[in-house]
Amino acid sequence: MSDTTRRNFLKAGSTAAIGAAALSQLSSRAFAAGDDTVKIGLVGCGGRGTGAAAQALSTKGNVKLHAMGDAFRDQLDRSLSNIARQTSADETADTDVEEENKFVGFDAFKKVIDSGVDLVILATPPGFRPMMFEYAVEKGVNVFMEKPVATDAPGVRRVLEAARKAKEKNLKVGVGLQRHHQQQYIDLVGQIHNGDFGPVRALRVYWNGGGVWDPRKNRDEVNSEMEYQLRNWYYYNWLCGDHICEQHIHNLDIGNWIMGGFLDQSIEKNDKGEWVPQGWADSAIGMGGREVRTDKKYGEIFDHHAVQYTFSDGNIMISECRHIRGCWNSVTEHAHCNDAIVNLSSNTRACGVQYFDGKSEKYKGQAPNPYQVEHDDLFKAVRGGDEYSEANYGAMSTMTSILGRMCTYSGKQISMFDALNKGKGIMPEELGWDVNPPTLPDENGFYPVPVPGVTKVLEG
Repeated sequence: MSDTTRRNFLKAGSTAAIGAAALSQLSSRAFAAGDDTVKIGLVGCGGRGTGAAAQALSTKGNVKLHAMGDAFRDQLDRSLSNIARQTSADETADTDVEEENKFVGFDAFKKVIDSGVDLVILATPPGFRPMMFEYAVEKGVNVFMEKPVATDAPGVRRVLEAARKAKEKNLKVGVGLQRHHQQQYIDLVGQIHNGDFGPVRALRVYWNGGGVWDPRKNRDEVNSEMEYQLRNWYYYNWLCGDHICEQHIHNLDIGNWIMGGFLDQSIEKNDKGEWVPQGWADSAIGMGGREVRTDKKYGEIFDHHAVQYTFSDGNIMISECRHIRGCWNSVTEHAHCNDAIVNLSSNTRACGVQYFDGKSEKYKGQAPNPYQVEHDDLFKAVRGGDEYSEANYGAMSTMTSILGRMCTYSGKQISMFDALNKGKGIMPEELGWDVNPPTLPDENGFYPVPVPGVTKVLEG
């Protein structure tokens, strides 16, 4: 099989015409006839991108790391070394990336996608995700993209539109919300949806912890403000979205997943071109601030958020996330049902059911590594031609996180409809090493921090 033919098959650009059954037959013939290697590209060579590439290379069948891209060459080289080490025992994993397929700079993502890959892993800071996803879909390349998929409402809208086009092309799209592939969540959320514990009455979700890495670079180690913020991306909203988006999205996503078993979740455009979300949180209120992590090195993000989301059936999801050390910590989700509280966590030992009659049950199932399983499931679809897209729920869980941030920053009650359709953009209009980021420090190095009651988050 020629390389062009193999890529065209894997991209499955013509499946709208031939149908799923014919695609399945074509898949069997094509892989029997020639090279079954899936070529992947990695864009974003940090820790999560490195891990995602290693997991993709560890899926069943031959997989080759064909191209890599990052803003910084040192990160690319370090990532490749770590990927090779992590996959060294897998004979089907090929990490021999040619020098001509290593790309650096703001346009590296285009060069990776154009290099002949069948699937691209998008693991840069999330602010860049919408434009990269759009480009991959335009070029007919399958995608695995890390969460969140945007940092503002315009970005979410771009992802939703690109997701529609990806579906038309039968492109496979995975999103790094790995709890959907984690067995204890599949089992317990399934039981909730089956009604085993009665109707859901309320939800509580938490990502309360001590925070992540401190800024990695000082100003005297970089050449520009743009490089400084990119090196320390977690602390700038246009890049990260605040930790309510970058981390807490996992817990909010579980709340959305649970409610999706009872509400008809959809996201479509009306005749005015507005996105109309159904079955997701209708509105939210919240508060947050910057109480402890006030040093200028922490950029502009809050260190705590507390948000209350209301769904169309009146159910409430109480949400907390915090980055302050020395406090009570929890990364869990809890569904208060009519007969019991269902406790969910990535830690299987913390999962189980507390019945209101005093009985309790610990979760006893097995839980394979969900980071690996999500790639196993995606690559199975790529090889088999099955319909596969996690883009819409990835976009709407991202938007749920952004809605919460908009409420804590503004101090206002905001509807999901208004947040999605009128939310202000926070991304720069252009990118470059000599371009100023959207937020700049004052003469003392401090960045402007959102002020509830003052900060505006909606257009108009």
